[in-house]
Amino acid sequence: MSVPAVDPAMNPGLHPGLYPGLKPLSTRRKPPSWLTWWLGVIAAIVLSLPASGQDWPQWRGANRDGHVAGFVAPAAWPKVLARKWSVEVGIGHASPLIVGNHAFVFTRQGENEVTRCVDLASGRDVWKDSYPAPYQMNPAAQGHGKGPKATPAFSDGRLYTFGISGILSCLDASTGKVLWRHEYAKQYKTTSPTFGASASPLVENGVVFEHVGGVGEGAVTAYDAKTGVVKWQWKGDGPAYSSPIIVTVGGVRHLITQTNKLIVGLDAASGKLLWSMPFTTPYEQNIITPFTVNDLVVFAGLQNPMVAVRLKKSGGAWTALKVWESRDVNQYMNTPVASGRRIYGMSSKMRGQLFTVDAATGKLLWSDPGRFGDNATVYDAGGVVLALNTTGELHVYTQEGDALKQVAQYQVAESPTWASPAIQDRRILVKDLNNLTLWEIPK
Repeated sequence: MSVPAVDPAMNPGLHPGLYPGLKPLSTRRKPPSWLTWWLGVIAAIVLSLPASGQDWPQWRGANRDGHVAGFVAPAAWPKVLARKWSVEVGIGHASPLIVGNHAFVFTRQGENEVTRCVDLASGRDVWKDSYPAPYQMNPAAQGHGKGPKATPAFSDGRLYTFGISGILSCLDASTGKVLWRHEYAKQYKTTSPTFGASASPLVENGVVFEHVGGVGEGAVTAYDAKTGVVKWQWKGDGPAYSSPIIVTVGGVRHLITQTNKLIVGLDAASGKLLWSMPFTTPYEQNIITPFTVNDLVVFAGLQNPMVAVRLKKSGGAWTALKVWESRDVNQYMNTPVASGRRIYGMSSKMRGQLFTVDAATGKLLWSDPGRFGDNATVYDAGGVVLALNTTGELHVYTQEGDALKQVAQYQVAESPTWASPAIQDRRILVKDLNNLTLWEIPK
């Protein structure tokens, strides 16, 4: 999908300071009112179209599964990637998005949380929204900064963000106008878990799903995407740091997520609890996003085995039956990716150890020597596996049987890269400590 660049001269809401050399509106000839109106209509229509398979509209990509849709690897990987631009945007671990020819990024600058729409060709701001979001970090997490950590979601022309202190917002993706915003200080004693909110919003069929609340209490909540009106809530446990997914089993849409002390499956239509399993990690750090492979749901956590379950319904009741568990790998923050009959990921063992696990049995098929980093994003890019570690190294692997064979390595950041990259065609958008950088694979 191609989104036309927004001319700041046509949009009174854009600040001239964002565009060097742009004269104040009062000194320039204004376009005809009918042209301004039509440009606004066109931008709104284009941004309201569903994201294409090549876009990166949410956490872990188009299908929320770590697969890079439509990626075509070059016949020979180049020695270097082409850096198109790099701009300072603020701190935070939220992953950027790519929709058409625009990027969206959610960061912190000072005590404000800032959402930007960026022209993908130039790196210039198209619009920016900012609101006060003071936040006090837990001392144990000082090194990670004040966030935000949750990746935004784009759907039907709207952008949804969830701040580190638990502020949920809906913005018009073409203009940045705030359509609705919810804060929860009057509902809960704390509005985020101990180390800050990080559950990325999920949007499906006109509904936004988010786990709101804080330490010890909260609610998985479904909101009308347009109005922000609550459709249902499940208050069975407080939030953790995991992002939800939705899976259809037996004709029922299961919303699956890790909560503070559980793995739960909720009816996405009603919020009814379908099944649950106890699940805890040291210091209550349930982080990993559940994922599916074939007919299995897989989840993991710090100092816990990777576990695969099969959902079954009997006598009107749903159960999650354990199929296998693997104690050979251990995930802390990074979510693995399923590819055919294999699962690829990085274990927290050996200071960061890439691995391959058999998806049907949980058997460890291959692992590297380790020392890959504190965290890594691992994507399946159709024939190659991409892995970005926290030291800003992008590694490219081919699948050689059960093993991964490195064929290229690129330095794409000079500061820590905890945010996952967004990928569209030959473009790779990287958010490091403070900057957003667009890299391109040369033809």
